[in-house]
Amino acid sequence: MKILIKNIKELVQVEDEPKLKISGAEMKNLNCLHNAWLAIEDDKIAGFGKMDDWEGISDWTNLTIIDASDKIVMPSYCDSHTHIVYAGSREGEFVDRINGLTYEQIFERGGGILNSAKKLSVATEDELVESALIRLNEIMWQGTGAVEIKSGYGLSTEAELKMLRVIKKLKTLSPLTIKATFLGAHAIPKEYQESRRKYIDLLINEMMPAIEKEQLADYCDVFCEQNYFTKEETIEILTAGKKHGMTPKIHAEQLSNFGGVLAGVEVEAISVDHLEFVGDAEIKALQNSKTMATILPGAAFFLGLPLPPARKMIDAGLPIAVASDFNPGSSPSGNMNLMLSLCCVQYKMTPEEAINAATINSAYAMDLSKTHGSIAVGKQANIFITKEIPSYAFIPYSFGSNLVEKVIIAGKIVNG
Repeated sequence: MKILIKNIKELVQVEDEPKLKISGAEMKNLNCLHNAWLAIEDDKIAGFGKMDDWEGISDWTNLTIIDASDKIVMPSYCDSHTHIVYAGSREGEFVDRINGLTYEQIFERGGGILNSAKKLSVATEDELVESALIRLNEIMWQGTGAVEIKSGYGLSTEAELKMLRVIKKLKTLSPLTIKATFLGAHAIPKEYQESRRKYIDLLINEMMPAIEKEQLADYCDVFCEQNYFTKEETIEILTAGKKHGMTPKIHAEQLSNFGGVLAGVEVEAISVDHLEFVGDAEIKALQNSKTMATILPGAAFFLGLPLPPARKMIDAGLPIAVASDFNPGSSPSGNMNLMLSLCCVQYKMTPEEAINAATINSAYAMDLSKTHGSIAVGKQANIFITKEIPSYAFIPYSFGSNLVEKVIIAGKIVNG
């Protein structure tokens, strides 16, 4: 299939020499072409340029032409941290927090992750696939083209494998690029509260070999936090995960400064996510690593947490990625346009920094930046076309609005 998009008002995030990530002061730069064209052949970007330059496509026939006058064309967002596979919502806990209960108090009452685990245990794989597909279609129409999905609401061998099999099936049913993460170390189940060592042994000796046998996960994640998993346990679990072919990721410094970032750097995690309580020691450690610092504005907003020091991290030369943390308890939204707005309004990131964080840097956090996250010849043709808007800055400016008009995933126009 051949597609030509012409008369593009702004073609955003173009690269002649693709980068794997963008760090520090460079995040303020966003390469754009005005009055541009973009050519797509099969599932790849075949070329781009200004409208007065038609070389390389003048001989095309049997193509679909899209007129993008007064519209913006962007690379699809890469959402590198979600929990999209779940059973049932948790709005009751939302009301509990309004009435003064903390996230930790709700967890101690059997809420939070344990609540989702209880609901998931009685859901069938077909039910989980059906509900997850609805959410995947929703985020696709909000501009997301690649997404990471975690397990972690199973907390038993049977239920964790069920979640990961659901994610594997979603890869065949959804046009989105999907990466799978094993998050069995999301919480200690009630039956192991007095024998946490047995649960860690179960993760390492039973779950991980089964996951490797079925090739169910790309990554292994741990919630490194008070009342969850210590820094030492996190390192042990992720080191074991690497032996079973899973690259480390970490939920780090969300509720306290607890050593998650330092653990992530030590095990060479591809990303450390949340970061509300990051300090100078963590920033220094990240400066000398290949680990992507990933902020999750939806969770900090929804839980009323202190904001991660995103501005300080960027000014220290770090790359920053942004993801939605779409989940039923602490961030029930996968709208990456809203995440851009939160980055700009609450974190004082420029629109350019926010877009870089949601595209190329979040692609890096999924090991996809060679193929996704920017407009470059040979990259996968995951793009979206906006409605008629004045500039790309209008996207974070118009918080709460979905300005996406047309979606192209892997070179195919997606029809709603």
